Amino acid sequence: MSELLDIITENNLAIFKINNPPVNTLARELISRLKAALSELNKNGNIKVIIITGGGKIFCAGADIKELSEIKTSKDGEAFAKNGQELMNLIESSTIPVIAAINGGCIGGGNELVMSCHIRIASENAWFSQPEINLGLIPGFGGTQRLPRLIGRGKTIELLLTGDKITAHEALAMGLLNKVVMPEKLMDEARRIADKIIMKGKVAVSSCLKAVCGIEDEDKLFGEVCTTEDKDEGIKAFLEKRRPVFKDK
Repeated sequence: MSELLDIITENNLAIFKINNPPVNTLARELISRLKAALSELNKNGNIKVIIITGGGKIFCAGADIKELSEIKTSKDGEAFAKNGQELMNLIESSTIPVIAAINGGCIGGGNELVMSCHIRIASENAWFSQPEINLGLIPGFGGTQRLPRLIGRGKTIELLLTGDKITAHEALAMGLLNKVVMPEKLMDEARRIADKIIMKGKVAVSSCLKAVCGIEDEDKLFGEVCTTEDKDEGIKAFLEKRRPVFKDK
């Protein structure tokens, strides 16, 4: 356990629990710790999936209001936004899949954090909003760009200009989420999906992420995975009607 961020590793899985009570604000120091942890794990060959969740009843309430109130110049505001964007870009470009397990309110920068994750699962009591407009602001951590890719331009504009809250089931119907589950099943479901991914070859998994996120061209990545031992094992196991045993190389 540590202040702001708890990290638990279990074999090939890492769980990040945001621990910044009372509402898990995305303060500068928390952003810094998340960046450092993600960078370190992407160098660690053992971790194959990361789950991000929130401690308590709130997933993440977004940027710290006190820190926002201290911004007095456009230069400082731009630096504040870029700092958050760096974290979201780091998550999105991670070659380790990142699953958001959303256990409660997901507000502003918290929702932008969720949007940068590769898979999003929420409990039925979770809710979502981009309320920056109510503060005379706009999203600054990438929300204006990622949200329309997920739910479409029209619905994005409505949510950003009204600041309205939406339920987990509304978010699922819009395409913001992959799945909604009962609160007590949230981490079980996140682990179930993580376990499925952990069973796959790490080279193929990371190559899929690179292709989908546009980091590298699909044809180049396909050519690279064709030369791996895992590709040979996967085809051999299919022909032999057994489960493949991947070696991540």
